[in-house]
Amino acid sequence: MLDPKVLMTIKDLPLLAKTVIDGFMNGFNKSTVKGPGLEFSQYRSYQPGDDLRWLDWRMFARSDRYYIRESEVETSISIRFLVDASASMNHDDDGVKKIAYAKALTASLAYLANLQGDSVALNVFKDGELFSMPSKPDPQHLQRLFHNVQQVDPAGAFTKPVHYRELFAGDGRKELLVFVTDMYQQDGEINMLLNSLSALRHEIIVFHLMGQNELDLDFKGFSTLEDLETGETIQVNTQRAKDTYKRRLQEHLTAIKSNLAAKRIVYQMVSTAQPLDEALRAFLVQRKKGARQ
Repeated sequence: MLDPKVLMTIKDLPLLAKTVIDGFMNGFNKSTVKGPGLEFSQYRSYQPGDDLRWLDWRMFARSDRYYIRESEVETSISIRFLVDASASMNHDDDGVKKIAYAKALTASLAYLANLQGDSVALNVFKDGELFSMPSKPDPQHLQRLFHNVQQVDPAGAFTKPVHYRELFAGDGRKELLVFVTDMYQQDGEINMLLNSLSALRHEIIVFHLMGQNELDLDFKGFSTLEDLETGETIQVNTQRAKDTYKRRLQEHLTAIKSNLAAKRIVYQMVSTAQPLDEALRAFLVQRKKGARQ
């Protein structure tokens, strides 16, 4: 159910998000190895006033005593989704566009965050400007987030740094920032954004989306490649260039990961051909780390 090509046939974003998370959680429930962020660190005796939803009835059946499952992820936080909607996010790999994958990932994580009681917020970087939606925890707000994500249509270049100040006008509390992007930048604007956000000591996780055809330099016989943001084209012999391309790509990805690690930013490269499991797991790992701090 988490295959991107199958998921992209679901046009209703809330339904897609529910499908992804239900399938993901069901997969964990069936697994003998519980996933990060979903396991319970310990059990304790029930105390008056405890939430009855966390009673473990199997433990009661075995011991005839009431126990509460204590999750390692207990505290609610504000999670802000930053979505790159510049024109390069229209890149297509075998029918799956980066922006469609970004929408599915953002909506699924927002749905999961809402289930955990977290507030969610949204910023969309598009055509040189910035769309902002404040942080709230209620279900109606989640539906508004779904609506705004659904309406995203990539265009132009990434948002200019002059607009970043809108991100710093909040109440000053720390957030978990989830940035979904292809890391394509013309003048270091994404690096500037991450530098500024890192300086505010937010937790940040970057999902770097790449098409599998980009990773493999496999464009099925096409010899002309176009920059979706500048319109520039180049001629390339993909077979002849493949070895050099892959080496330089690996150097590029390693440099990005090292640069972000130095800022304590979590980096996850995700192919748009991959099921969403990896991205969801990475999010939960970071969510759990934040809860422990």
